[in-house]
Amino acid sequence: MLIKQRAGEIKDPVHGYIYFNEVERRLIDSRPLQRLRRIKQLAGSELTYPGACHSRFLHSLGVMHLSGLMAERLIELGYIDLEGALKLRLAGLLHDVGHGPFSHVYEDVLYEKQGLTHEDLTAKVVKESELGDLLSDEGYSRDEVADLCTGRLRSPDGRFLNQVVAGRLSPDTMDYILRDSYFAGVGFGQVDVHRLIDSMDVVQGSVAVDYPGGLYVLEAFIIARLELFNAVYFHRTVRAANVMLSRAMSYADEYLGLTEVEDIERLLSMDDSTVKAEILNLEGGGRAKVAKELVLMFEERRLLKSTFEAVVYRGDDPLASQLRRAAVRRRLEEEIGEEADVDPDYVVIDVPSVLSVPVHPKDGAEVLMFRKTANGGREVMKVTDVSPLLSSLAKFTDVVRVYTLSEHREAVAEACRKVFGEGSLYKVSV
Repeated sequence: MLIKQRAGEIKDPVHGYIYFNEVERRLIDSRPLQRLRRIKQLAGSELTYPGACHSRFLHSLGVMHLSGLMAERLIELGYIDLEGALKLRLAGLLHDVGHGPFSHVYEDVLYEKQGLTHEDLTAKVVKESELGDLLSDEGYSRDEVADLCTGRLRSPDGRFLNQVVAGRLSPDTMDYILRDSYFAGVGFGQVDVHRLIDSMDVVQGSVAVDYPGGLYVLEAFIIARLELFNAVYFHRTVRAANVMLSRAMSYADEYLGLTEVEDIERLLSMDDSTVKAEILNLEGGGRAKVAKELVLMFEERRLLKSTFEAVVYRGDDPLASQLRRAAVRRRLEEEIGEEADVDPDYVVIDVPSVLSVPVHPKDGAEVLMFRKTANGGREVMKVTDVSPLLSSLAKFTDVVRVYTLSEHREAVAEACRKVFGEGSLYKVSV
């Protein structure tokens, strides 16, 4: 138990009691952390899975808790001391303070408009808000904590610590698999993360899992993540809600400056409710009208309809990476709109921006394992070399969909067949 002097505890439905010390309490009670109560973890998913109303705040507490468990493992192995363990807990607690309204939906708009990620904003919030002052008051370097909680630490131990905080097997990933499956009500996320943590070690500067002892739990972990992506994150109706929010914020940005966050106050003033209110108060025509209409439709659950769907194997097909470029998608949306005689502002091509199976070597996502050798050494292996199951999943897929208003569904579907080619995306000229 890392928390010797408890300042309080919170009863969490996923992990049970989560204890925190006085420094953590002060951070938890700060404005940047409390704002996360008003940002849903799975924005839009609640329209399909009504229980999925949990917040980034609750997730952050869970990541702090699991970071502590992982830190205890690293202390046991002799890689860090108590002070390093407490820093890992702080990193877990603060890792999401840069999320904007509607979580990753906003991040897609932020990246398209400003070339920034939520990690960039997290570092900014930690350094420039009251969090930095609180950390300094307690003897912590705000710059070091900002680097650690975004996986950008440049110390001698930075490589494995960055993997602990932001790698494929991070407490962040562990918590969202457990938490999102719990609140969505699906049964895929019941993974023994304690066993997974106990199977980890640091080998040649990288986090790796023991083979063969940890293989079954690692397979279960990666498959649970895949099932969550298929059943929840990439669900057709969930993505309809996501693209409506994303497109509404993208259109409203030129009027409201939603991604103009040089001033940290602008970011801290935004949450799910305030941004919806700002968009609904827009006046005038053009894209302001479209943004307002999309939010109103979202509020009334009148969602865009999927008119076209195709599977692209990202491991082999360069087209998949082309479709992930906003400029390519917008050009195709205009072409589809013109063919269907529909305003292209109401045509949306959706390509997920996150890996569903994080084991593909071409994406730098290979998960490592190790086994002890007869001479007392340790041999490092790729999980896809020792797991036929995960190797078979390595050529993971992107699901490409086109959404539009229900009244334009047939016209847009026919236009998609002409633009993309009957039954295939390979005829798209990009």
